[in-house]
Amino acid sequence: MIRISITASRLLATTGIVMSLSACASIPAAGPSTRIVDQAAGRTAIANANIKVIDVTDTVTRDILAANRQTLFSESLGEGRPVGSVVGKGDVLDIAIWEAPPAALFGAIGGGSQITPSVADSISTAHASSLPEQMVDSDGQISVPFAGRIQADGRTLEQIAQDVDKRLAGKAHQPQTIVRVVRNAASNVTVVGDVANSAHVPLTARGERVLDVLASAGGVKQPVGKMTVQITRDAKVTSLPLETVIRDPRQNVRLQPDDVMTVLFQPFSFTALGASSRNEEVPFEATGLTLAQALGRVAGLQDARADVKGVFIFRMEDPAALSPEERANAKVTPDGRVPVIYRINMKDPATLFIAQSFPIRNKDVLYVSNAPLADIQKFLNVIFSTVLPVASTAAIVAAQ
Repeated sequence: MIRISITASRLLATTGIVMSLSACASIPAAGPSTRIVDQAAGRTAIANANIKVIDVTDTVTRDILAANRQTLFSESLGEGRPVGSVVGKGDVLDIAIWEAPPAALFGAIGGGSQITPSVADSISTAHASSLPEQMVDSDGQISVPFAGRIQADGRTLEQIAQDVDKRLAGKAHQPQTIVRVVRNAASNVTVVGDVANSAHVPLTARGERVLDVLASAGGVKQPVGKMTVQITRDAKVTSLPLETVIRDPRQNVRLQPDDVMTVLFQPFSFTALGASSRNEEVPFEATGLTLAQALGRVAGLQDARADVKGVFIFRMEDPAALSPEERANAKVTPDGRVPVIYRINMKDPATLFIAQSFPIRNKDVLYVSNAPLADIQKFLNVIFSTVLPVASTAAIVAAQ
């Protein structure tokens, strides 16, 4: 009996040691520990580039916000001016010329009309002649009888009318010209993207704005909060969330001829992993999201698992957002980004204020590591789940 008891004890001890060693190497985990992440700087795991590990501070947050600040439409495009009355190549114009009596120069041209002045006036009937409609040619000019070729492209209707009157001075009797646009071919805005109807929207003297043109295209097909408006003017491209344009009237700027307005559906998202209460991909609006809001959307941290000093943001960062010291020795990826791990210490109360400004970017990974005691607890659970059955078996054997 003593010999069996000694054998069982040895078996129990040997089994415990073996299982302890194997358990150390196979403890379940959702990702790297805080210590391993802190040691990531200097490694070459991502595209042979050093990974930057940066503590999130007020200064770091301000640098990121400054580097990623969106340029407003009011700053890059300006308020603009109504341009619907400016004539361009391809526009079709109607020209009417009025002459005081005796109207002889254009009297033979068809389509005329007459106006009889009031009794107080002692002048005779005035005569108006409407010329055939004509298109502004590739040289930007039109032809007016007895006035010759008139420059029309880039000029207002009043300027064209005044030029015709000057050319007819001395040929027609007190000529007065009225010019109007019959068909607009030059002053248009192109609207494409996630709108109900892509279209060429003509601009008028009213001075159509961003939301006017968007309404003319039938509005957007996706939720407003997930839409971005991009305006291309010459070589300049500026983007803003549609919700910003709606909330801030200053961004509802007037559009100019040949502007291209692209309405984009951009379902931004970040991924939450580790000891957060929810592990999933979380969508957010085009207007942006802060770290505090991101933590709220994943229901915060797991009290029983999370290391409050081990909250991290994994991001492919724009080098312009880094400090000169960090940027000096940074190695960028082929797409011009720097692998950065932002480290957040949620145990510091000041961090909660910083988190209200720190921006979350599209495709960010929010990772919360396990607390060291949580790993120890899991280790002990593994030991007890394997050793106790062996101990029970040994006790049964010893009792026989």
